Order: sequence, then C-alpha cells, then structure tokens
Amino acid sequence: MIDMSRIKTFNLPDLGEGLTEGEILAWLVKVGDTIELNQPIVEVETAKAAVEIPAKWAGQVQAIHHPEGTTVEVGTPIIAIDTDPGAGPLEAPSTTATPSSDLPTPSAASLAAVEVAPAEGMIEPGLIGGAAPGGRTAVLVGYGPRTTAAKRRPRKGATPAGVDHGVVVFDKTAATPTIPAPQVHDRRNGEGGTGLPSGVGAQAGGLVLAKPPVRKLAKDLGVDLGTVTGSGPLGSITREDVQQAASGAVAEPIATPSVTTSAASFGTDREQRIPVKGVRKLTAENMSRSAFTAPHVTEFLTVDVTRAMKALDRLRGRREWRDVRVSPLLLVAKAVLLAVKRHPMVNSTWAGDEIVVKDYVNLGIAAATERGLIVPNVKDAGRLSLRELADALNGLVQTAKSGRTSPADMSGGTLTITNVGVFGVDTGTPILPPGESAILAFGAVREMPWVHKGKVKARQVTTLGLSFDHRIIDGELGSKFLRDIGDFLTDPEAALLAWT
Repeated sequence: MIDMSRIKTFNLPDLGEGLTEGEILAWLVKVGDTIELNQPIVEVETAKAAVEIPAKWAGQVQAIHHPEGTTVEVGTPIIAIDTDPGAGPLEAPSTTATPSSDLPTPSAASLAAVEVAPAEGMIEPGLIGGAAPGGRTAVLVGYGPRTTAAKRRPRKGATPAGVDHGVVVFDKTAATPTIPAPQVHDRRNGEGGTGLPSGVGAQAGGLVLAKPPVRKLAKDLGVDLGTVTGSGPLGSITREDVQQAASGAVAEPIATPSVTTSAASFGTDREQRIPVKGVRKLTAENMSRSAFTAPHVTEFLTVDVTRAMKALDRLRGRREWRDVRVSPLLLVAKAVLLAVKRHPMVNSTWAGDEIVVKDYVNLGIAAATERGLIVPNVKDAGRLSLRELADALNGLVQTAKSGRTSPADMSGGTLTITNVGVFGVDTGTPILPPGESAILAFGAVREMPWVHKGKVKARQVTTLGLSFDHRIIDGELGSKFLRDIGDFLTDPEAALLAWT
C-alpha cells in the first residue's frame, strides 16, 4: 500500500499587503521534474509586482492545476508535489465506470413521458428553433427550442392579414425565399404602384421615393418633392437634393459605380479588448478612490534650474561619483526631502478623526513599466546621504524596469515624485496615491529665454506641479513647500548652506 500522504498540495500563498489573488505568468517547472527545496517553481503577478514563488518541499512535480494566464485566489491549490518519489510509483485513481446493471431501470410511464426531438431538417425555416443562417439554431434562453411559428403583435394601422407589404415569404418547396416586388404608396391619395421609379423621384402618377427624414426636411424648407429630381440610389430623393432645390440649384443624378466597394466596418473585428488586471487594475482602483476621496489642489511653479544643472555636471566630474548615474531627479528628490523637514505637515495622512504626521519619509518614485504604472519607494529616504540616495534611486528604477519590484517596495509610501519630464512634457496635475497628502510632478528641463540679472538670456527652465490634499494642506502651506523646492533647484549650494 503506497502512502498517499507523500503528495503535498502547494497553495498560492499570501504575498502580503492584503493581496487576494494573482495571475500565473509562467511555470518554471513541468510535470515530472525533480525540484529542490526553495527552488523557484512559478512566476506570479499580483496587483503590485511579479514575483517568483519557491517550492516548500523537495520532490517530483505530479500535477499542475492551473495553466499560465490563469488568475487564482490566495489559498487555491496550484501544484502537487511527490515528496518521496523514490518510494515507488503512485497508484492511479480508479476510473472504472459504474456497471449499467447498477443503474435503476426507468419505468414505462417515464419512458412514455419523454419527448423525442425531431430529426434535423424537420423544423421549417423561419420558425423559432429552426436553422438560422450559418447552421445555428435560434433558442430562447431558459425555454428551449420552439417549433411553432413566431408571432408578432400587429402594429397600429397595419394592413390586415393577407395583404402583401413586401415581407419576405418562405416557400416550403423552394430552396430560397421569394421576395415580392415592393409597393410604393402615394401618401396623398393612398394609391399604390408596383415597381421602383427609374432614375427620378417624381413620377407621372405622383410617386415620390424619399425617406421620412427627407420628407420632413422638405416640409420645413417648403420644397415640393414632386418637383425634385432624385439623385440617390434608384432615383430616391436625398437631403442634398432637397437642400439644393431650396437654394434654387439643380441636383445632378449620381451615377451608380460599376464596381461596388464595401462599406467601412466598425465592428468588433477592429476593436481590441484588454483585460483589466494586475497592476493596471490596482492603479485604476487607487486612482479612482483617491480622486473622489481627497480634495485635490494643484499649484505650479516655473523655475530657473541652470545652477542646479551646472552643479550636477560638477558632481559627475568628481572621482567618487564617476561610476554613479546622476540625473536631475536626484536633486529634485533632495529638494523635496529638505522641504519636508521645513514643513513636516506635508508628510502626513488623513485618518478620519486625526491627521498622522510621519517623522520618516518613504519617498515614492512613479515608474512606467510594461506592466503598468508602479510607485516603489525609498524607505526612510530622509536619513540617506546624497550618494546613498543616488544609489537607492538607481536601484529602484532598474528593479522596476526589470519587473522585479517586490510588494514590500511598493508599500508604505508617504510622499511621491512623478518625473513626467522624461516624456517631454512640461508638467501635469498628478493624482495622490491613497494615504499620501502630496505628490510632485517634475517637468522637462528646457532651454528657454529667461530674465537673468536684468537681461534676457537662454537659461535651463523647468515647471513643477504640486498636488496636495486640501483637508491637510492649505494654500499657504502648499505654496511654501513648493516655493522651497523651487528655491533649492534655483541655487542648491545656497539652500544647503541656509537650511542645514
């Protein structure tokens, strides 16, 4: 007897931060593979990150319960592992069907009550339950096929039964339905004529071929349709014909092209449907919740950052900084951290009956990735030196681009910077991440004419946009915070000497 307890079922674990589901991106093992303890076996995308999950046991993969691309809830079995494959083969579960002799024999009465479905082709075309175009069967959901003729309630003023109105009539003996010639009725005397007018809208018998909207337009413009020559298909009168008649112009009949062209298609075959899940789903939920919960106010400030750009150049030239990627974002982050020390209320959270002011700054940096927008953060960034801050920002960006940002790195942010300047735009009105009270948009640095020391010169200029929660930050506090960031970027050396 083989011990079935050696088969362990691995459930999708809770990856933290209250996540309830994940999408299986890729299986790193297959059935029959021998795996080791803590070996990565599956890559799962949650609402915050794509992570590799290690095996809890060593052994042999016996079954994979969900294919790639499946979204499963936390706690759902995803893989089965044989923890003792050397103990011998496993017994396959019995799949023998129950003998038919064990099944109860139906009674004669129950058999008589069974209605046998008619053979294919017995249902006449045009009946509900009959074959529709393409071989489909029209079925009313919940009621099954009907084999009776479809009935419609007669419209008010409809012609009594038996009077032909151009309705398609199915001939039971013919392969295709016969379509009678349409009748054209004169609204003025009620008399009808057979056939269609040839090339003109007005006939000798007073017949006019025009759609109701065209007739209404003619009535509004005072145009007698009997005097109008139709230029539409089959001589019908169009809106253009009526408008030209009203202006005194004569409409030229439109020649029917010898080669017919297909009309433009606007169906689902030209649409793309993208499932909303993972990072995109979380971002949508967070942005919607924030936009309609926190009253947003956005202020803008355009500053001359020429000195800051020159300071970066000098920094890059120093020996200890030559192997470090230095970007303007580094100085913006430093400016934000120094401004927070001067205005601590900006780094806070609205908690209903109280405001939580935080002495630490988990500085979030919005990053656009292939999986969507994510906002990882540098933990306790205010305690880092400028070199440590540069290393942390570079590592954060590289990890985000590779799609390896962990949920922990995207949790607990207190204040965010979004660098929209990398896309070549000047600034924006960013939406607050939930739980934060301020977010700064850093625009592109451009060379622009600027008044410097009384003269117009070409200077490096950027625009900052600060959105903040007006429940916590009033106009004065928000303006002072933004002004301090601008002052630092205008003259970093002077700001450091004055504030530290």
